Amino acid sequence: MRYCVFSGSNNGRKPDYVSAAKRLGKALATSGIGLVYGGASIGLMGTIADAARSNGGEVIGVIPRALAENEVAHTGLADLRIVETMHERKALMAALSDGFIALPGGLGTLEELFEVWTWAQLGYHSKPCGLLDTAGFYRKLESFLDHVVDEAFVTASHRNILLVEEDAEALLSAMAKGSATLKSRSEQSDFLGALRH
Repeated sequence: MRYCVFSGSNNGRKPDYVSAAKRLGKALATSGIGLVYGGASIGLMGTIADAARSNGGEVIGVIPRALAENEVAHTGLADLRIVETMHERKALMAALSDGFIALPGGLGTLEELFEVWTWAQLGYHSKPCGLLDTAGFYRKLESFLDHVVDEAFVTASHRNILLVEEDAEALLSAMAKGSATLKSRSEQSDFLGALRH
């Protein structure tokens, strides 16, 4: 079992964000859940990787060659996979993972979260999608998503695919239960395979 965690390449302003990354990394490791992430040594990405590693957890980093050559790759990882493009990075991370979690982050974090959430909505996978809402970071996004439902662009059932908790252990528990509510389609492997080309 592995979860992919999307997070910022910066630490953000509040110490709470770093603390949350450390707690989630530890919680994954102590729960026997491997970490798949973007392979960087900086920001919340590096923090969660180090927390998982220091607690005996499996960590797989996936990073494009251009970023690795800019010296942001986590050289301490036993399993660091170098790919050529961001497209390949996201496809491999998805293929390696049994669920997805977003910590606080920027545009890349949001894009990655929305992509895997959309795949779940379309039935391309049955993997749980979670949001760790640290220090209210995602509260305004949650309000906007409720507005999108109110305006009939997203159904409530699709909105509820995204599991939101403020505590790492609570989120992992919710995700363990939430995966049973999603229905997979046989074309999942074909879809993820197509993303690699």
